[in-house]
Amino acid sequence: MELSNLRPAAGSKHSDNFRRGRGHGSGNGKTAGKGHKGQKARSGAPRPGFEGGQMPLFRRIPKRGFKNRNSLNIVGINVSALERFENGSEVTIEALLESGIVKNPRDGVKILGNGELTKKLTVKANAFSEGAKAKIEAAGGNVEVI
Repeated sequence: MELSNLRPAAGSKHSDNFRRGRGHGSGNGKTAGKGHKGQKARSGAPRPGFEGGQMPLFRRIPKRGFKNRNSLNIVGINVSALERFENGSEVTIEALLESGIVKNPRDGVKILGNGELTKKLTVKANAFSEGAKAKIEAAGGNVEVI
């Protein structure tokens, strides 16, 4: 058995492209798959998650914290990681990806000031800390905010 010939078990998948309530011959006539009588057979059946007046699960479970939908996930890189680039080269996010320093840039890359830098580099990133900016410029390099 290979991944290329995996199939779902026979009869486990059902097509949803049939027309309900179109007579006995359709296989889904008369009650149209809703069974006989009861609340679920009628129009206006309760919404998903309704538990018949019992406090629903999504309201019973405690809610914790707050997730800010506008927050950014920014990757921080120290100045010491830029030491592997050659003197006079241009460091961009693409170059950081190629060298393996950054695996996933997410919402942006910020250069932080931990470590030492001895090479003159032109660094292009989304943000810089004050210490990182000072160290890059002290080594003779340039800082560009994208």
